[in-house]
Amino acid sequence: MNIVLLGSGNVATQLGRAFKMAGQNIVQVWSRNIDHARELADNLASEPISDLFDLDTNADLYIIAVKDEAIKQLAHELKVGDKLIVHTSGTTGIDALEGSSSKIGVIYPLQTFSKVKSIDFRQIPIAIEGNTPEVASIIHAIADRLSEKVFELRSEQRKVLHVAAVFACNFTNHLFSLSQELLIGQNLDFDLLLPLINETASKVQLNDPITMQTGPAIRGDQSTIDIHLDLLSGKPELKELYQKLSQSIVNLQERS
Repeated sequence: MNIVLLGSGNVATQLGRAFKMAGQNIVQVWSRNIDHARELADNLASEPISDLFDLDTNADLYIIAVKDEAIKQLAHELKVGDKLIVHTSGTTGIDALEGSSSKIGVIYPLQTFSKVKSIDFRQIPIAIEGNTPEVASIIHAIADRLSEKVFELRSEQRKVLHVAAVFACNFTNHLFSLSQELLIGQNLDFDLLLPLINETASKVQLNDPITMQTGPAIRGDQSTIDIHLDLLSGKPELKELYQKLSQSIVNLQERS
């Protein structure tokens, strides 16, 4: 299968590598910045371009892996007839591609990516969508070449999945950063928390997260909470976040 990759960021990089390892041919990498296109294209043995006038219009698949706000405009700048066009966004609906081709869809890999860290795509859940059952079937078969965990979701379902992923990944990583900042203030190393972080992540592999909740909020240990809030009195934003998260833990437990 001949593929044109539109984008050169983290998602484009990892998808390009995954398709290449699956034996597919990345014929072109497009980016508005030719240096970025060339950097990725060199790794994929493909042609770098920065002008859509140079786009290969005979490829089998066009993957748009750019910022969400750029997807719709880029899709409508493509002049590839009725070739298959997909985007990779969790929050952008399939309708952003309407009018660009009669065959449109989504390939959304649910993972946090960086350019430098290798990743096993076979274990990454991939949510797919097509504008017709036939197109969805084609996209499913394409995604099956990358992952063992391919499933079909409507755009609205995928948006909820993405929000959940932000809570589980982006917000969690931010909390790690805040924890590190607190420790640095007392000349303590973040590595001290790694066994705790690993154990917490390990527990939710086999159990519902709500059943694994620990800490002063779930115990109703107000004396410990008050001590923590006092320690955070010089950091009002962090103190407020602590209070809101503690109350959220209580509220969720009451709803369960």
